[in-house]
Amino acid sequence: MFRSKRILVTGGAGFLGSFLCDSLLADGHEVICLDNFHTGSRTNVQHLHGHPRFEIMRHDVTVPIHAEVDEIFNLACPASPVHYQTDPVQTVKTNVHGAINVLELARRLKARIFQASTSEVYGNPLVHPQVESYAGNVNPIGHRACYDEGKRCAETLFFDYHRQYGVKIRVARIFNTYGPRMLPDDGRVVSNFIVQALRGDPITIYGEGQQTRSFCFVDDLIRGFRALMDAPDDVLLPINLGNPSEFTIRQLAELVIEMTGSRSRIVFNPLPQDDPQQRKPDISRAAEQLGWQPAVSLREGLTQTVAYFDQMLSQRVHSHVAASVPVQNGARMLVNGFAASRGLA
Repeated sequence: MFRSKRILVTGGAGFLGSFLCDSLLADGHEVICLDNFHTGSRTNVQHLHGHPRFEIMRHDVTVPIHAEVDEIFNLACPASPVHYQTDPVQTVKTNVHGAINVLELARRLKARIFQASTSEVYGNPLVHPQVESYAGNVNPIGHRACYDEGKRCAETLFFDYHRQYGVKIRVARIFNTYGPRMLPDDGRVVSNFIVQALRGDPITIYGEGQQTRSFCFVDDLIRGFRALMDAPDDVLLPINLGNPSEFTIRQLAELVIEMTGSRSRIVFNPLPQDDPQQRKPDISRAAEQLGWQPAVSLREGLTQTVAYFDQMLSQRVHSHVAASVPVQNGARMLVNGFAASRGLA
């Protein structure tokens, strides 16, 4: 028998959090969306304003949280290198102090709690594909460590709260995810390539573009979140969630150019420190314990994502507020025409 739950989503106005709020509300639950709006956007949840089961709380997870809920999804933390390296100390605080605060809330309420961890806990992996039992190869003093080690410490706290206090935890290690509502300037490879292609700018590849990534569409990932949270209590260990189809960064760039019809050329820059050379999840545990696997192909997901960015850039041009993401004249046809030409406008 269905029972409506009151569910807290920290980072609920972010890319992933907003889709999770949509999913929970569609299933009849009450949702408290908590966000400090550092990287989250009110635009992502604007369509939910006035919904009788939706509430926004402006709050930072590094400060103790006071709420009465049945479940907690902890998604609070900048997830792109551009954002988490801007204020690395705050990134560590969000991961560590934030984890303690949500875990203390779960402990007090006896609520089940979900941690959005990351494939970055594996660092630059020496095992391929990455399995959950792999301990990782992380540089603890590098530029990415504020995020990588912050997430690793958050996992430690989750399992210690489970062992010491009996808190019911779920930990998902998220691999590269993309889709509508991504920020155009977040520095992630999919959004970077699409925006550059639509603007007609050079597409920037770091290194020779032979490093690999696996790209999971947001709808598939949210299904994985929900399946993991609803799984029996004996599903305890971390679970990889991502798409095991592996592509080189150069293949992604070429596909984006093809799909947008862009005349952008590819340029190569030096590889950043500690950039992983391979990233591919082993999702056997998710398939066996959750019955989950991704269903959306990269081309299908990119079609929706390109249409989203095409509309965003077009609106900025028409409203004359394109200062942050200017559209060059050479890409004008792309911005106005992609979605319409594919029946997506």
